[in-house]
Amino acid sequence: MIGKLKGVIDSYGPDFVIVDVGGVGYLVHCSARTLQALPAQGEAVTLAIETHVREDQIRLFGFLSDGEREWFRLLQTVQGVGTKVALSVLSTLKPTDLANAIALRDKGMVARAPGVGPKVAERIVTELKDKAPAYAEVDPAVIRLTGAVDERRAPREVADAVSALVNLGYGQPQAAAAIAAATRSAGEGADTAQLIRFGLKELAR
Repeated sequence: MIGKLKGVIDSYGPDFVIVDVGGVGYLVHCSARTLQALPAQGEAVTLAIETHVREDQIRLFGFLSDGEREWFRLLQTVQGVGTKVALSVLSTLKPTDLANAIALRDKGMVARAPGVGPKVAERIVTELKDKAPAYAEVDPAVIRLTGAVDERRAPREVADAVSALVNLGYGQPQAAAAIAAATRSAGEGADTAQLIRFGLKELAR
């Protein structure tokens, strides 16, 4: 099983790169984001590799970091997500952006990837929600509040305040972040109107 390749760039294809390692050319499939970040032909490169072995073929998938490869693996644990869809998601979103989107239940962000419909995006953010926070850069308080609102565990005043900001045109992640900050500013016992007022001040900063 190949876990890493270190060689020079031989040539590029539409969704792959051929890496020359000691005179042997390995065809490695990559996301569009990875391909754009690779060096020019003839230059040195090191790729983390995920090897898929089937009866009729062996396919190599290459990544610039172990973290990106881990997300490639995690995405494929979701029903309906294969290598093609996983690469499409990683072509559209950086690993940290993907982690943030899942942690904040932002289905719309995930659905921006070509070939990812609303149902698949829903499954990705639902099935990977417990794994994403470890990779996310979002305030843990915002992640907890977003989860509570999404699962209808949040206090009514908090849920209503988030809903009000969403109705004003703000995205769910923005609204959740603003109200999470508002709950700290307004203190315990704040009503919906107070939370909305503090939340709007956060959004105006």
